[in-house]
Amino acid sequence: MPFWDLQQQLGIDVDRWLLRQSMPQPYGRAGACHAFEREWVECGHGLGQTRARRECQPEYEDFMECMHRTKLAARLKTILEQRDKMIKEGKYAPPDYHKGKEEPRP
Repeated sequence: MPFWDLQQQLGIDVDRWLLRQSMPQPYGRAGACHAFEREWVECGHGLGQTRARRECQPEYEDFMECMHRTKLAARLKTILEQRDKMIKEGKYAPPDYHKGKEEPRP
């Protein structure tokens, strides 16, 4: 039976690209987004590509947010724009340690 577990015999892992967070991690800990990826894969398993895209959209969006943090970046951008607007209007003055000024040392 020479073809049993061919990937292990050759020392390659072709499936690694598909499940990024499921591959072996340092110190044996799961990847940061492993749970989201697992939910997405379990949801789409056996449905087919077309149905899975429609029915597993929330799981996929959660996984992509965990990987790329696009919603977080957009929210932080909005917060910083609001802060800059308030500074320009004179309604907010950031503390000295946010201006890059160090505290005096003894």
